Amino acid sequence: MSTQESIGVFDSGYGGLTILKEIVRRLPDYDYIYLGDNARAPYGSRSFEVVYEYTREAVHKLFEKGCRLVILACNTASAKALRSIQQEDLPRWDPTRRVLGVIRPSIEALENYSLNGHVGILATRGTVASESYPLEVEKLYGKEKFHITQLACPMWVPLVENNELDGEGAVYFVQKYMQELWKTDPRIDTIVLGCTHYPLLRPLIERFVPAGVKIIGQGQIVADSLADYLQRHREMDACLSKEGGRTYLTSEKTELFDRMAELFLGEKITSQRIFMC
Repeated sequence: MSTQESIGVFDSGYGGLTILKEIVRRLPDYDYIYLGDNARAPYGSRSFEVVYEYTREAVHKLFEKGCRLVILACNTASAKALRSIQQEDLPRWDPTRRVLGVIRPSIEALENYSLNGHVGILATRGTVASESYPLEVEKLYGKEKFHITQLACPMWVPLVENNELDGEGAVYFVQKYMQELWKTDPRIDTIVLGCTHYPLLRPLIERFVPAGVKIIGQGQIVADSLADYLQRHREMDACLSKEGGRTYLTSEKTELFDRMAELFLGEKITSQRIFMC
C-alpha cells in the first residue's frame, strides 16, 4: 500500500463482512482493513460500557494500522459506542480522522422505501435495548412520520454462524419472529435488517413476509452513503490510498476466521491475528 491511508471496517465478528462486501463492490479502488473482534463476540448482550471499551480499542488499533476513516459495520457498536468515540475520543486522538456508523444511513434511507410509515427493525437485543433506531428516527424526522416496531431476534446470529441458513431450526425461528413482528404491527410495509448477519437469512425471511413489503439490507445503503460522504469530503478522499488492497484482521484463530469469512464474502481470504487487551 502507499503512504496514504486505508478505510477501516470494524465489527465484533463476521457480520460486518456483508457490509465490506457491498462497500468493495461500490468502491473497489480503495484500500480496506477489516477487523473482527471474534474472540470477544458477540457484543449484543454486553453493557454500554463494555461495548464502548471494546469498540474504542478496535478503532484505535485500526488508526494505528493506518486507517484515516473507520466504519463501525456493527449495529451494536454503532448504537452503544459511536457517539462517545466521535465526541470524546476523536478530538483527543486526531480531529482529522473520522468514525462513521451504520444506523444513521439506514434511517436516512427509510423515506425512499416506506409508503405508510410503518417500519419494523429486526436486530440484536443490545441494539433494540439501546433505542438507537427510534431515537435516530425521531431526531431526523420528528415523532409523527414513522411508526417504529423493534424486535430482537437472538437466535438468528447463532444460526448464521453455524451455517444453518435453511434447516428446520432456521425455518422455525425465522417464522416465529416474523409472526411476532406482524402480530405487533400488521401494517408494516418496510423491514430493516438491523444486524449485519441477517442478510444471509434474507431468502428465508422473504418466505414469511407479505407481498409488497420491502426489506432493507444495510450493505448497499452504507456503501452508497460512504460514496456520497467521500464525494462531499474531498479532503478525506485525497488522504485515502487507492490500490485495491484488502487486509483482514481477527482477534480469534485465523483458521476459524478464514473459514467463516468465506461464508460471508463468497470467496477465500487469508487473515492475520491481532491481539486485543
